[in-house]
Amino acid sequence: MPFRIATFLIASLAVAAGAVGLFGWKFGWLGAWLGAVLWLGLDAWRAERLLRVLRNDAAGLPTRGPGVWGELSERIRKLLRDREQQTRQAEDRLQEFLAAIQASPNGVILLDEQGRIEWCNQTAASQFGIDAERDLLQHLANLVRDPAFVAYLASWNYSRDVVIDASGPGHAHQRSHPVRLSVQVHPYAGNRRMLLTRDITALEQAEAMRRDFVANVSHEIRTPLTVLAGFVETLQNLPLDANERTRYLALMGQQSHRMETLVNDLLTLSRLEGSAAPSGNQWIRTRALLAQCEDEGRGLSGRLAPLGHRLSFTIDAESEMSGAPTELQSAMSNLLSNAIRYTPGGGEVAVSWKVLPDGRGEYAVRDTGPGIAAEHIPRLTERFYRIDRSRSRETGGTGLGLAIVKHIAQRHGAELRIESTVGKGSRFALLFPAARVREARVLAK
Repeated sequence: MPFRIATFLIASLAVAAGAVGLFGWKFGWLGAWLGAVLWLGLDAWRAERLLRVLRNDAAGLPTRGPGVWGELSERIRKLLRDREQQTRQAEDRLQEFLAAIQASPNGVILLDEQGRIEWCNQTAASQFGIDAERDLLQHLANLVRDPAFVAYLASWNYSRDVVIDASGPGHAHQRSHPVRLSVQVHPYAGNRRMLLTRDITALEQAEAMRRDFVANVSHEIRTPLTVLAGFVETLQNLPLDANERTRYLALMGQQSHRMETLVNDLLTLSRLEGSAAPSGNQWIRTRALLAQCEDEGRGLSGRLAPLGHRLSFTIDAESEMSGAPTELQSAMSNLLSNAIRYTPGGGEVAVSWKVLPDGRGEYAVRDTGPGIAAEHIPRLTERFYRIDRSRSRETGGTGLGLAIVKHIAQRHGAELRIESTVGKGSRFALLFPAARVREARVLAK
């Protein structure tokens, strides 16, 4: 303000002095008024120039000049620069926030007050089969026409989620496999809505597997328990001679042994799933493993078939394997016992061990049993999966043997291969990686 007053006075006095010098003292006041008008015109021009720049492009503000308008221009420039910096920082934070939502494993969709898509991440776009850019401002209910979802979205009652099938006919794209989605809506900012989606396919499959597992275990235990209860009631209520009592007790012993075997297999599976993978520092001779398999196999064959089986055991090379001996023994014995159980008496079961040219080791069991149809082979390692349930119960199987073999193979980095032809027999093989196989060391005498 002092600067403006000073410049105003200087302009008035300068023009007045010029008028006095040219025209005499009579024109001094006229010169002063003329100087004041000129100063006001110049000041108005500078103000108008500043306003014009602000209206058109604030970036073109003149650099700081003299007077109040120069200082005002500089202060406006600084405020605008600070505001631009704040805007850039807010934009960066927004982009970081959107990037975090984009990386979320759950889907997020933002809807405006009319139910149109304002933004969605790629997870939600993939789950619903929509295009995150092309379908902006499209009504979500027109793109996802699942009746349950449409009704849920229109109800405005979002106290619970809704579960829909994302591969159903009401979606923009069909999928090769069913996907189950849990959708929860959260209103915000008035009538805007945020949809959170979660893929619960694996969760539902795990729950279905758990239910099936519990049902199978209950069924497998209930059958021998029913038999035991019946025999106990018979022994308690009927007069039996010694032979009948002995026979009933033998049958009860078989059923109790069956339940014990089932419980042991379940405990084995639980231990395999809950423990760390075996180290590669413990080595055991394959000949020792096959010798124990042979003892168990010949004993089982004698119990199941009066004629027995033609069993053969061959070892191509003296070698050792690394891993947990009890687990390796269990896997090998399970494959052998399955072959014996399902091969009729007099049939052939051949067990072999060899080291392949690439250094891997192969344990194989070949039988001349009835064989397995191709559609059953992919499911053989499922728990309690049986091709012939009555045949399995007759031979004392629990339906868990191949599931145990599969888990042991995975823990040792091995591969389970199954080949079978109906009417000709089957071949089960465990291929162990070269890192777990080595030539047997000669023990010093």
